Amino acid sequence: MRVRDLAKKDGFEIVNEGDLNREVTSVYCCDLLSWVMGRAPADSAWLTVMGNMNAVAVAVLADISVIILVENAAVDQAAIAKATAQGVNILKTGKSAFEAASQIHEWLN
Repeated sequence: MRVRDLAKKDGFEIVNEGDLNREVTSVYCCDLLSWVMGRAPADSAWLTVMGNMNAVAVAVLADISVIILVENAAVDQAAIAKATAQGVNILKTGKSAFEAASQIHEWLN
């Protein structure tokens, strides 16, 4: 599944458009940035409530396909500027991390 396909699903909306053709191969849920850096698989959809520029930096380091802000978590303008400069996709949803991860996992399989 590509980020573009995920963004079209009900309940998901684009916050920042990077490369929407990036492939999403797995789902990763975590809010501890240092944990994500060492454990998130490349090309994953990372579900978090962390909407700051540090999260964008972690997404770049971990080669994440898309950050998905769950529970309508806010993203600050500095993070959007950094995501735009780095080409990082950011989506948001009102769904919980569990609900969103379950749906994405189902779509991937």
